[in-house]
Amino acid sequence: MALPAAVRVNARPYLHGSEADAFVEALNQGQYGHGPITEAFEREVAAYLHVPDVVAVESGTAALHLALLAAGIGDGDEVVVPSLTFAASIQAIVAAGARPRFAEIDPDTLCLSGSSVLEALTPNTRAVMPVLYGGRAVDLAAAAPVLAERGIVVIEDAAQAFGSWHGDRKVGAHAEHGTLTCFSFGPIKNLTCGQGGAVVPRSPQEADKVRLLRMLGIGQSQADRIRSTTYGVDSFGLRYPMSALNAAIGRAQLARFDQIEVARPQLWRTYRDALAGIDGVVLVDVDIERTVPFNCVVRVPHRDQVFADLQAQGIGVGVHYPPNHLQSAFAPWHRPLPVTEQTAAEILSLPFHPEMTERDVRAVVDLLRAAVTR
Repeated sequence: MALPAAVRVNARPYLHGSEADAFVEALNQGQYGHGPITEAFEREVAAYLHVPDVVAVESGTAALHLALLAAGIGDGDEVVVPSLTFAASIQAIVAAGARPRFAEIDPDTLCLSGSSVLEALTPNTRAVMPVLYGGRAVDLAAAAPVLAERGIVVIEDAAQAFGSWHGDRKVGAHAEHGTLTCFSFGPIKNLTCGQGGAVVPRSPQEADKVRLLRMLGIGQSQADRIRSTTYGVDSFGLRYPMSALNAAIGRAQLARFDQIEVARPQLWRTYRDALAGIDGVVLVDVDIERTVPFNCVVRVPHRDQVFADLQAQGIGVGVHYPPNHLQSAFAPWHRPLPVTEQTAAEILSLPFHPEMTERDVRAVVDLLRAAVTR
């Protein structure tokens, strides 16, 4: 029997249908760089999060890089970060001139914990970058007093967590606690712009700094530059703006994000129920009542064999992620992380995107059950 097409890929963009019209309208306006559409997207995301300001940028990686720079993180500084994350998190730290200080994860959540952060701190630690794996908010309350006393900034890598909650507020709405939050709006994220990201700044001054950095250090707006015979370059900067075309897609997505807030948790719960009782398969917890999940991850025995078996049968499983402390590019900052290494050898990402049906989930789980018991 042929497998449903939805299970042959691990993830895919989800479009509501209104994105094409929004994109064409932006094309017809003829201003494809940063402009009024981008600024409208920033305002709408800020309103959704109930925060004063949001700065839209080219990608989630750019958001992390700019947040580090805006927080003053640079040469000689250490940033505590989990090894189990996409390489972009680590590359942003290195791009800022800082050094990653890899920390252990909680094997139940695949996230940092307060205790693992405290264990990783050194006299050179200037920032902590919790990665909100799968969309789950990270609680660092146990470490908060020490971080505050030492002036260590928290920069959240919330690439997978748009729409999730941290307590009674959306992820991204805790700037008053000294937290900088970075989102990704890449192709398969909860909300996609095709490509894009955002920084939620802690103050108007920090927002100005991020905006200056993202536009090559040029302080004037594009509208002002058009009306002038010159412009000033005020500081170091990078070319990290979000284009109007990407922002148009994001606005169309955000207008119907309430559908995603329902569909993704429901899909995760469908997996949870279908996976119950399979010996050897452990579902990684995402705190589903507060999370808009990005993925569905299980821990399985003999992971590599199970992965190969399911791939051979057309199931789009994946591994997110190979640990970064074992990557050759980051060898200078290697330290033993036995919990991370053991957990990373067991994790398997199942196909997960809003087009999937209950029948699709059953097809994946039936083949997974057979693979782990073979």
